[in-house]
Amino acid sequence: MKILITGGAGFMGSNAVKYFLKNYPDIQIVNLDKLTYAGNLENLKEVENDFRYKFIKGDIADEKLVDEVVKDIDVIINYAAETHVDRSILDPKAFITTDVLGTYALLEAARKYNIKKYIQISTDEVFGSINNGKFTEESPFEPNSPYAASKAGGDHLCRSYFKTYGIPVIVTHSCNFFGPYQYPEKLIPLFITNLLENKKVPVYGDGQQVREWIFTEDHCRAIDAILQKGEIGEVYNIGTGNEIPNIEITKILLKKIGKDESSIDHVKDRPGHDRRYAIDSTKLRKLGWQPEVNFEQGIKQTVDWYEQNEQWWKRIKSGEYLEYYKKQYQV
Repeated sequence: MKILITGGAGFMGSNAVKYFLKNYPDIQIVNLDKLTYAGNLENLKEVENDFRYKFIKGDIADEKLVDEVVKDIDVIINYAAETHVDRSILDPKAFITTDVLGTYALLEAARKYNIKKYIQISTDEVFGSINNGKFTEESPFEPNSPYAASKAGGDHLCRSYFKTYGIPVIVTHSCNFFGPYQYPEKLIPLFITNLLENKKVPVYGDGQQVREWIFTEDHCRAIDAILQKGEIGEVYNIGTGNEIPNIEITKILLKKIGKDESSIDHVKDRPGHDRRYAIDSTKLRKLGWQPEVNFEQGIKQTVDWYEQNEQWWKRIKSGEYLEYYKKQYQV
């Protein structure tokens, strides 16, 4: 089987590339990544010389390139996305281009070349905020940020291509990821690296925003289960039940790294900030999947990794890696 993983140099995609190569000896992986600021080929050092792996630098919104790449592919797993809410507030257009037009280009190529399966990696943020209960796969979309709206747009396109053209699409909505190699703009890696640098951590408002968390390896296993057993045209929520307020995560990280609450800097809340996400993953669990890494175990692994890989994240936070890949790949 030949799988196209888009966005395979990012946090989520690179972990998926390594997961599938490790667990399936006969698989071939093509990684199509634009190498924006969050794309980092250093994430893939351990597999870059694997004969089963191929990297292609390119944009999923480039229809001509996507057409050329997809013609030899069996399965598409679309991780490529602009994902950071704060950046979407500053520059919505980049999100619409990648998350909507890029999805369109992939779906068109999937239609042309009769792809066996197309898995769309999406987010629980498309549902908006929920005070009580949990979102199911049938919950209506109520996105509250340009990021969430752009992902919702891509998801709607996937549904329409299944209904109209019979494209073998499966859409996934996941809770928040964390783990090694995550770009240090997201809450957990930003707070870990700030604390390791003896800097304060910025907590939005009162910090009582509740998020559900999944360790990256568990998400890889979920996508694997959906690839193997998921039903075409269906939607699957990927969740763990690990609901934790942001301020509690902050305190957990402070304790792990040996800091006190004087390292917290309460900052003005961002516009349209959702209060709580929670999703029902019963449907996915019926495929035989369940999380194997609890939050405490995952946090320990994550903190340990950032402590042991200072060079990786310091090159990013200093801007050194950004300048390197601009020269290397003419971006």
